[in-house]
Amino acid sequence: MTNDLAALLAAARALLPAGVAVAACDPRDPQPPLLPGEAVRGIARRQQEFAAGRAAVRLCMAELGLPSQAVPAAPDRSPLWPPGLSGSITHSATACLAALTRSPRLLGLDIEPDAPLPQEMHSLVLRPEERDCLDPLLAFSAKEAAYKAQYPVTRTLFGFEVMQIRIDPPDRFTAIFRDSIDPFAEGSRLEGRYARTGGHLLTVVIG
Repeated sequence: MTNDLAALLAAARALLPAGVAVAACDPRDPQPPLLPGEAVRGIARRQQEFAAGRAAVRLCMAELGLPSQAVPAAPDRSPLWPPGLSGSITHSATACLAALTRSPRLLGLDIEPDAPLPQEMHSLVLRPEERDCLDPLLAFSAKEAAYKAQYPVTRTLFGFEVMQIRIDPPDRFTAIFRDSIDPFAEGSRLEGRYARTGGHLLTVVIG
């Protein structure tokens, strides 16, 4: 495991509560075979990232004392978690993290290379009230983590404008729904934390 990946893993463990298992894999490394039902199509990089994500999930299962189980991808590419488990997977070109818990709770994880968000993305990611006071990359990653956390409940696709991010230094943020997405009413909040380490920005949401 590289130093950057180890740093990311340590940060994720520090940000997430007890009872949430976290594991990391390098998508550039060879991974164990996928389990039946986990086949994925796409370019080689996509297949490598998928395999690394499932390998990290299996490490989380072992940490929770569970046998290895398949986590297929739904048609929308979201993970289909085994009954009784909640989880999240995130990856970049050089790192993959997975988090898993037995608790029936919302869980979202996102990593992004710690580099400025391209200017052309700013208007897509930032709401008007966020443009002068929020790091665009942090807004992007926080909204991604919040979206992943709520998606297993709503199964609804929506854009970045639906959520507003408020930062509470040094390492906390709140994602606020600015539209109603059943069962979340307008004004509903998801709480998150973030860290910059290992060349990445890491955001987590737990509900």
